[in-house]
Amino acid sequence: MVAVGGVFLLAGTVKGVIGLGLPTVCLGLLILITDLPGAIALMLVPSFVTNVWQGCVGGSLLLLLRRLWPFLVPATLLVFLGGLALTAVDLTLLSALLGLLLVAYASLGLAGIKLQLEPPKERWAGALFGAVNGLFTGLTGSFVVPGVMFLQAIGLSRDQLVQAMGITFTGSTVALALSLGGNDLLNKELGLISLAGVIPALLGMMLGQKIRKVLSEAVFRKVFFGALFVLGGYIVVRAVI
Repeated sequence: MVAVGGVFLLAGTVKGVIGLGLPTVCLGLLILITDLPGAIALMLVPSFVTNVWQGCVGGSLLLLLRRLWPFLVPATLLVFLGGLALTAVDLTLLSALLGLLLVAYASLGLAGIKLQLEPPKERWAGALFGAVNGLFTGLTGSFVVPGVMFLQAIGLSRDQLVQAMGITFTGSTVALALSLGGNDLLNKELGLISLAGVIPALLGMMLGQKIRKVLSEAVFRKVFFGALFVLGGYIVVRAVI
């Protein structure tokens, strides 16, 4: 319980600073004490609570819902399809895939290569990115790739980006919980431990939000992609070992 609490405190702090990372940090560290499905189950409740908070704060909730629904619907519904494959695919390969995706995305960001989508392309591209994001969420438990790439490509401000990620991750978390439950990968014991992780996750998130307020846009971008690169590299190394 002490170890799990420490993981959620650290993960909440990372999420407070860059707007994401709680599932990724949790998965990367909780895999040390359990398998991938168990780690996914443990991070569900803190992830849901912190995502709801993040999605509601920012003042652009209705605006983002109206703009992003073509992306949000498939990003949520396709989680179930990815979850079905979770019981049939080598978990080591899934972990390595998750890490490689994060490293690739972070490398593009650190190199200054940014995907940009014009408004006429936003709707159909959102549906495509959302579908792929949902599949990867069901397979790996991570909500980041390629959904965050799409949200950055449509020109959201920093605060809108953070809120949009919270909205996206909330739907994905609910779908992932239902998917795990339907595949008998979620039980009462894991649920209670996950519930206990909410408090340290919230404390960490409040700390991270205070840190984010003093960061400039340029520094925020470097911290954002640098953190993703480190997390992805760590997951790949763990999978290889």
